[in-house]
Amino acid sequence: MPDMEATLSSQEASDAVRDLGWRFLLGTLRASVPVGSLASATEVATTAVAACGDAADQHLLIDVRPRRVVLTLQSLDRGAVTTDDVNLAHRISAAVHEIGLRTEPEIDTGAPRSVQLLEIAIDALDIAAVRPFWRAVLGYADEAGADGPEDPLVDPIGQGPAIWFQQMERARPQRNRIHFDVCVPHDEALRRIEATLAAGGRLVSAARAPAFWVLADREGNEACVTTWQGRDG
Repeated sequence: MPDMEATLSSQEASDAVRDLGWRFLLGTLRASVPVGSLASATEVATTAVAACGDAADQHLLIDVRPRRVVLTLQSLDRGAVTTDDVNLAHRISAAVHEIGLRTEPEIDTGAPRSVQLLEIAIDALDIAAVRPFWRAVLGYADEAGADGPEDPLVDPIGQGPAIWFQQMERARPQRNRIHFDVCVPHDEALRRIEATLAAGGRLVSAARAPAFWVLADREGNEACVTTWQGRDG
């Protein structure tokens, strides 16, 4: 019997929802719905839950704010995007349209940005030795299906950024060892980089673009703008 909930590649997930206004970010589908009030935001949330039906608890996360609602879809038991998530994105977008709103990836509504995800990267010589400290001090947990000694850590209630560990070969005291990774929609990355450079930043490296661009402030503190592209199939 075929797998009705097939896990999708990054390219497949991105392509499947591109025209709906959703974007693929770090193993999730995300969409932003601009609203005018908290009451309207609550209506969007209720509409999305109803569209998902019994699948809502295993796939849907919602961040409700007075000016916008961010919808996230992921098959939580797999920690990945599946065909079920794509189907739910179609159902949610149609339902949101019926109440006169829309899922909206473009910054044409006065919002400063659309969807994004923040990760914190920690350079370490012995990842397995430092990972338990960060798991404990932050109250974090393992990602679904990723509980190895060098795997990322996530906030179990979804409030804080994910933590991942970058292997160091030798100590580098001349540079910061914790930096931010800002994961943006692949079609918004260049705009974000241009804004960063205009704000006084500099491009340190584009060798791994479009997976990530390394940027730095005037004092050399680094941050990466990242997308799903160039990471996997």
